[in-house]
Formats: sequence, structure tokens, C-alpha cells
Amino acid sequence: MQDSDDETADITEDWVPVEELGYEQARDELVDVVATLEHGGLDLDASLALWERGEALATRCEEHLAGARARIEAAIAETDPDDD
Repeated sequence: MQDSDDETADITEDWVPVEELGYEQARDELVDVVATLEHGGLDLDASLALWERGEALATRCEEHLAGARARIEAAIAETDPDDD
């Protein structure tokens, strides 16, 4: 079981907290997570840790996109003459 813990620790030790990542960083890391999971070869604990990280990264990307969408909609509303 120690090997499993070591493998999981090796994978997670360099992770930046998800809430600190910008969109591009989160997206790029998510791509890497998916590729690693698709490649396989990890034990169950490491795979689960990566899966959970991927879920958190996907959520972070969605948050950034929702924020960008809201900003665009607000900018359009400010300049749209039909909204008088």
C-alpha cells in the first residue's frame, strides 16, 4: 500500500491550488490529466486523485467561461441601443 501512497504523492505534490489557476492554465492541465488517465498504468488511488483533479479543473474552466460570458453580455447590454 505504501507504493500506492508514494505514486499518488508523486502525482499531486506539484499541483497548484485550482482556485489560483487562470483559464488557460486550468485547461492545459486538464488536457494533461485526461492524457495521463487515457494512457493508463496508474494504480487506483493515483487514478482517482487525477480524476478528482480533472473534475476540479473542469469546474474551474467553467467558472472562468461563465465569468467571461457575463462580462461580454454586460458589455453588449451597455452598448445596445435597443435596451432603452
